[in-house]
Amino acid sequence: MALTWPIVLAVLCAAMLHASWNAMIKSGGDKAADTALMTVAGAVVSLPFLLWVGLPNRSAWPYLLASLVIHIGYYIALVEAYEHGDLGLTYPIMRGFAPLLVALGSSAFIGEAPSAAAWLGIVGIAVGVGLVGLAHPGEALHHRRALLFAFANAALIAIYTTVDGIGVRINGGAARYVLMLFVLDGFFYPVLVWLRRGTVERAALVAYARKRWPVAALGASASIGAYGIALWAMTRAPVASVAALRETSVLFAAVLGTVLLNERFGLQRAIGTGVIVAGVMALRFG
Repeated sequence: MALTWPIVLAVLCAAMLHASWNAMIKSGGDKAADTALMTVAGAVVSLPFLLWVGLPNRSAWPYLLASLVIHIGYYIALVEAYEHGDLGLTYPIMRGFAPLLVALGSSAFIGEAPSAAAWLGIVGIAVGVGLVGLAHPGEALHHRRALLFAFANAALIAIYTTVDGIGVRINGGAARYVLMLFVLDGFFYPVLVWLRRGTVERAALVAYARKRWPVAALGASASIGAYGIALWAMTRAPVASVAALRETSVLFAAVLGTVLLNERFGLQRAIGTGVIVAGVMALRFG
């Protein structure tokens, strides 16, 4: 398995899609509702395709169910992180530290030991992501709750990436696995959000959903495309390298945060961007 240029370009496209749906959630007035609505829309979009391609192999179901539980925790931590911190702070932390954990996990659980050059690229991307995300460390310290959930989510991302990387290979392909995962996500997390709301809040939730569903449908499509491409790439290239490359999404998130959410960019983030690009090159040629 090798990280070829077509795979690199595909994963970079996935990174852009991933940053886009995260910016959609961050920009919403009710982040838990937006996340739930997006998962419902993802299930609606995925179900017809799942009925067409068929269910995943029986051997992949333990990984699917484990991933479902981890994803519910991921959505909860994601919402909490965005409730208490900027996209430009929380998103890079969540995405930047996960590749290091995935690289360690892939050696232990998948039997893929990154080369020295690949490790250099993985570490380079993580450092660059840290520079982008912690461009204003003084402000970051005032958002400790956001940092707590962001770091917790980095661990959850690493775990579900490893689980899904194994599951999609056992399944023999990405399409059926990804579609089934999104169908399951679209039921369990929204039910949890619904149960946590009172009667008045549920009425407000329905009204909010009616207004936001077009945005949620776009976000769901981006989410499906982003993760589908990533898992497809993991069937053709080392999981740790794909996971690290996918986190270049922080560059797109930083730009979206600056353009759409009026968040600052600055010199340190520009330097971090250069470090990430260098890390991508090291991954490709490692």
